[in-house]
Amino acid sequence: MSIRQNKFARRAKERQEKTKNVVHDATPTVDEQLSRLEDDGRRLKIEFDIFFNGASKRPPYDTKNRVDSVIKRLAEDRTFTFAQRYRYNSIVARYNAFRELWRRTLQEREEGRGTASAARTAARSEAEALKAKPSVFVCADARKELPVIKNLYDTLIEAKRNCGEAVDDLSFPRFHHLITQQADALKQRHGCERVYFSVGVEDGRVSFKAKADT
Repeated sequence: MSIRQNKFARRAKERQEKTKNVVHDATPTVDEQLSRLEDDGRRLKIEFDIFFNGASKRPPYDTKNRVDSVIKRLAEDRTFTFAQRYRYNSIVARYNAFRELWRRTLQEREEGRGTASAARTAARSEAEALKAKPSVFVCADARKELPVIKNLYDTLIEAKRNCGEAVDDLSFPRFHHLITQQADALKQRHGCERVYFSVGVEDGRVSFKAKADT
């Protein structure tokens, strides 16, 4: 092979390597997909709240179908670690609880009990769903896993607002600092690699817990 042909071949190979790297980098990780699923679930809840309060004429079925599709696709993923599977199951359990309350509230509306009554039913059922199915987040390195900590923060803030609790004094930087300290202390005390954080509602108040993965 001539020097010129060899030069072209080398450049073609470099372009292929760059293309592979770009495709690889563009593929979301499992943790990123789970974070997106949590975000979509929260967005769907907001859209259903808007519908039940009469500000939208049509239920958000498009968003719901998208979330159902992602849940089904991830259920078939065999690459999950134990922690990722635990997190996935927690997300799905909470989503199923909300999906059931949406079904009941829609049925109530169809039976002619009115928008206001449906909204009250949704509010009561939401508290029950949060109590029965807390959101669980798995964290191995609180300093670096910002998407996980941000989702944990958003879930906690949302739960506090739903329960009428103050959130003005809890900024994300302060929350991130506190979580990092708590995670490091639990990991050192128990000699574990991961910490589980959960957000739920008990007796009308937000329950926020941290547990070492022992």
